[in-house]
Amino acid sequence: MQFILLALCFAAWGTAANMTDPLVSVFSKTFSMSALQSALVQFSYYGAYFCLAIPAALINKVFSFKTGMLMGLGMACTGAFLFYPASQAMTYGYFLAALFILAGGLSILETSANPYVMKLGSEATATRRLNLAQAFNPLGTNLGVFLAATLILPNLSSANAAARATMNQMQLNEVVSAELNAVMTPYVGMAGFLALLWIAFALCRPGVSSAHSEKALVTESMGRLLRLPHYRFGVAAQFFNVGAQTCMWTFTIQYVMKALSADEVTGGHVLQYSMILFLISRFVMTWLMGRYSPSRLLALMSATAIALCLVVIMSLNVTGVIALILVSGCLSLMFPTIYALSLHGLGDDAKLGAAGLVMAILGGALFPMLQAYVMDTSGVGTSFIIPAGCFAFITTYACYIIKTQGNVSVTHNEKRT
Repeated sequence: MQFILLALCFAAWGTAANMTDPLVSVFSKTFSMSALQSALVQFSYYGAYFCLAIPAALINKVFSFKTGMLMGLGMACTGAFLFYPASQAMTYGYFLAALFILAGGLSILETSANPYVMKLGSEATATRRLNLAQAFNPLGTNLGVFLAATLILPNLSSANAAARATMNQMQLNEVVSAELNAVMTPYVGMAGFLALLWIAFALCRPGVSSAHSEKALVTESMGRLLRLPHYRFGVAAQFFNVGAQTCMWTFTIQYVMKALSADEVTGGHVLQYSMILFLISRFVMTWLMGRYSPSRLLALMSATAIALCLVVIMSLNVTGVIALILVSGCLSLMFPTIYALSLHGLGDDAKLGAAGLVMAILGGALFPMLQAYVMDTSGVGTSFIIPAGCFAFITTYACYIIKTQGNVSVTHNEKRT
């Protein structure tokens, strides 16, 4: 029962993240903004992850993982519901505030859920178990893209910025109100789902021991973590990984519109195809980890992603769109694998270590802003040099782990067989 509820949480934050990705394109059109201005959506969303990760870790250390789960679900539910008053106010800043609160709750939730899953079994199978739990995340991402593609994108007006500039205030308000109500609907529905999850967790017995017995001081734990090269490097790799993932999915719609001369709905469909491949690949990678070293799989997939990004950059056509979709297959194993490899052998320090890895999600706030700037100045195709650079860093990290901890990975595989 514990694992099922945790899996639903993984699906929940996947849904939220991937409903948010198309909002960059939506708000750019609704409020007639540049790509850089609309990228503040991701800055608010992933910036909240950075801000709330340490408080979440302290909650887990002082109280328990269950307390962290309940606080995270409650805050996320509140943020999702705030999309209703934001849609009535029709103000971009209100949506950013609602997103910040929603993502802040999900930050607490994710900081608690990932190490919670790892503690539900032996350390030898922690990487594989976390990959299995994370396999439910792309179920949520697919749902998020589906909701955006069916409830939000089709309800956008065909009027572009030039057409909106010719409307009087009443006409413009009617168009903007209809579009923002379409944005609000799936988020309020998510608030209801998160409320049900909160009730289920409140009634559930904790599956791992409470953190009340924790004796290690936060400063001592932090000191030990900072002395571990594989942990420091892992946090940096996660920063670049989340940045690459967010860039790829945030600007898929814009790339497809340019490459295929298509509309937002077609771009949403391509994003859906990417999520489906991400989902299938997550399960395939979990199976492969029973036979091959996770660090070697990580190196192979990140190197492949670099090559695919180069195709995206050089072929602004259907070939580039296919390469764009295939990158999602490479992304599927990266987050949970970097997470588990970074926390390997940390023991009780993993509670605070998890916070560092969640804070690394700040990459999702910064890299889309950088890519949006490149897009505004050099074009959508060239902008994908940003995620390509991120994948290069991840490849370096994977090679480092192979060199320094290769025998550990092999030993884990031997224990699973």
